[in-house]
Amino acid sequence: MVRRFENTNYWAVILGGSSGLGLASAKKLAREGMNIYIIHRSSRAEIENINEEFNFIKNENIQFLSLNKDALNLQHQQDVLTELKTALGSEGKVRCILHSIAKGNLKPMVGNEDESLSTDDFAITLHAMATSLYDWTKLIYNEKLFAEDARILAFTSEGSIKPINNYGAVSAAKAALEAISRNIALEFAPFGLRSNCIQAGVTDTRSLQMIPGSEEIKEHTKKRNPFKRLTTPEDVANVVSLLCTDEAAWINGCVIPVDGGEHLQ
Repeated sequence: MVRRFENTNYWAVILGGSSGLGLASAKKLAREGMNIYIIHRSSRAEIENINEEFNFIKNENIQFLSLNKDALNLQHQQDVLTELKTALGSEGKVRCILHSIAKGNLKPMVGNEDESLSTDDFAITLHAMATSLYDWTKLIYNEKLFAEDARILAFTSEGSIKPINNYGAVSAAKAALEAISRNIALEFAPFGLRSNCIQAGVTDTRSLQMIPGSEEIKEHTKKRNPFKRLTTPEDVANVVSLLCTDEAAWINGCVIPVDGGEHLQ
């Protein structure tokens, strides 16, 4: 494999990279020579398995940092910046922020007061899965840690434009995420940032498994996808890597489907 980011002193800051699309992307970028900093929020029961996954990344002969804290917490954000600046030194730069935070309420709109979506549920989901993209972009921009040609990437879904049962808060967050990404693409372009969303097809991740009726969603997807299969985390990670290359510098402000044509039907 050509390690296209080797000897570049580039870093990827991955928000929510302990599983699923974020973890697969971290592995792919590390294999290609990019240094990795993963911020994740995981329970004690998960840590052993997560550390095993992180060991694969460390074995790629790159610099690796991880922090098991809430990426939405202001103090924890400052902790990350302090550690990141030390790791970057005078030569390192952040080439990519990858937003893969999956913290949303999956409640129906109709039901008892304590069982249906509340305004607070929407607010928490919107902050975690949408406005935090801007927060982190601004944090790293203000510290002048971005490379001259940096990439802001975020994972969206078809739910941003299609209603799905129990997905109302996340749908709103994904739509907001895309809008924020487009404005970052516009307003930060003079400073070298490119911002895009990846609309991953239905992927059998922990986040999908939490959605009520996920098994039916998977079976329906296999029937409507032209290739008759689900999207894999590796499919998506490949595109994350492509968007970080020099050749992808003119892609900005887009929502890119990575689903084998699933969106066509």
